Amino acid sequence: MRNEASIPSLLSACKTIRNLEQIHALIIRKGAEQDHFLVTRFISLCTSFSASISYAASVFDRVSQPNVYMWNTFIKSHCEHSSVAHSLSVFLRMKQSVVPDKYTFPSLIKACSNQLALIEGRAIHGLIVRYGTDGDVFVGSSLIDMYGKCQEIESARKVFDQMRTRNEVSWTAMIVGYMNMGDIAEAMKLFDRMTDKNLASWNAMITGFVKFGDLRSARKLFDEMPEKNVVSFTAMIDGYAKMGNMTSARFLFEQSPEQDIVSWSALISGYVQNGQPNEAIKLFIEMQSRNIRPDEFIVVSLMSACSQIGSLELAKWVDSYVSQSSLDIMRVHVLAALVDMNAKCGNMCRATTLFDQMPKRDLISFCSMIQGLSIHGHGVQAVSLFHRMLEEGLTPDAVAFTVILTACSRAGLVEEGCRFFDSMINEYSIVPTVDHYACMVDLLGRSGKLRAAYKLLKSMPVEPHASAWGALLGACRLHCDIELGEEIAARLFELEPHNAGNYVSLSNIYAAADRWLDVSLLRNKMSERMVKKIPGCSWI
Repeated sequence: MRNEASIPSLLSACKTIRNLEQIHALIIRKGAEQDHFLVTRFISLCTSFSASISYAASVFDRVSQPNVYMWNTFIKSHCEHSSVAHSLSVFLRMKQSVVPDKYTFPSLIKACSNQLALIEGRAIHGLIVRYGTDGDVFVGSSLIDMYGKCQEIESARKVFDQMRTRNEVSWTAMIVGYMNMGDIAEAMKLFDRMTDKNLASWNAMITGFVKFGDLRSARKLFDEMPEKNVVSFTAMIDGYAKMGNMTSARFLFEQSPEQDIVSWSALISGYVQNGQPNEAIKLFIEMQSRNIRPDEFIVVSLMSACSQIGSLELAKWVDSYVSQSSLDIMRVHVLAALVDMNAKCGNMCRATTLFDQMPKRDLISFCSMIQGLSIHGHGVQAVSLFHRMLEEGLTPDAVAFTVILTACSRAGLVEEGCRFFDSMINEYSIVPTVDHYACMVDLLGRSGKLRAAYKLLKSMPVEPHASAWGALLGACRLHCDIELGEEIAARLFELEPHNAGNYVSLSNIYAAADRWLDVSLLRNKMSERMVKKIPGCSWI
């Protein structure tokens, strides 16, 4: 059996919680439970293998007189795996036996920063001053970061200005704080003042410019960087993707000396967000060929791509892949994406099963199901599900009403659609958008209620967009209403004088009524206005 001297080497080689339990047994057998060095390393490892603090706490509580180093490690473990309140309760216990030092506070401040616990953060700041550790550069940098994330930028700047010594972390934390507040000018001033810029400070500025849509400034800094890393490239890839320039995003991705999971995710989600789902799927397959394991964010983007394509076969493959992977499909955003994909691709049985398994259904998941039912011809079930959503206590928003009004329009459910529209205005005090009016015009138009649709368009508080008038013109063609069709076409000719589709629609209305002279006159008007027919449109 190995002797006690081998315990530190065993701890260094430890890879699993099971290994750690075996080492714990050895520590007890050797009577080393009071060895501060061994127990401190043990606690640190314990919380790195498990999100639960209970095992580490049971070992810590057996130590009769923990030193400050052990207390600091235990507090850090609590800060990483439990609430700010629990972490502070451990700190209060610590104060009763040992004096906190400069290594005690950064983890507590970081916990407040991560949870935006400003009140607790201010209290800890007071204790920092009381114990005389406010002059430490790491403590000061942590405070700047905390105040910056809590949007208390004046407090952050006060700490920064009072620091006797600052390092790159202090400067970068202050820059990020200004960026979080949207004060790009002040962030740039600080950045220009930095004498020792490091990668983190360059990347903070680039990320900030990208966040606020200033890609030109971001690219200028990117090109000036003395060295770049994968974070630099990923920030620019994300920026180009958000601007819709996927060619530049892909070029930078290929130029990057390395690609991590975040850069793959940025490019794949970029393709999805810019309506290029096939490219996203190709990239995912390429990633697989390089044996790179996707994370849940990439898989959610993959499912979104599949939803855009609408392929049932592809959806089944993705569903199977996700189910066989190590990902937790019960996580809310993963399960919601699975429901959305299956619903939009027509696998309503699978979508319903997943939907019913959701521990908590929100507005987005209900809308995904309602939209799926609507797309695949189940309008009545879509309306029923909307009522179920209301019964479960959810309050519909403007998007939810757009989804249900579209479902009613597709299924020709005029009465239900009108009730939903009235309910949206009178019960939920939602001001109808152009999209809501367009849904109602389409619904009334398809069902032959052309005058009601026209009256609704005329009652809009803002000028209806051309697509709404175009939908009604199409309904006039469907129901052979020449008089109203002429009136709407005249309005469209003003809004879109060079859109040949509007002329074609009116011409088809004339042709259906055998008014060939009007067809000829309309053709001459197109020639006079130099309007060209859309390739592929037939002219009767």
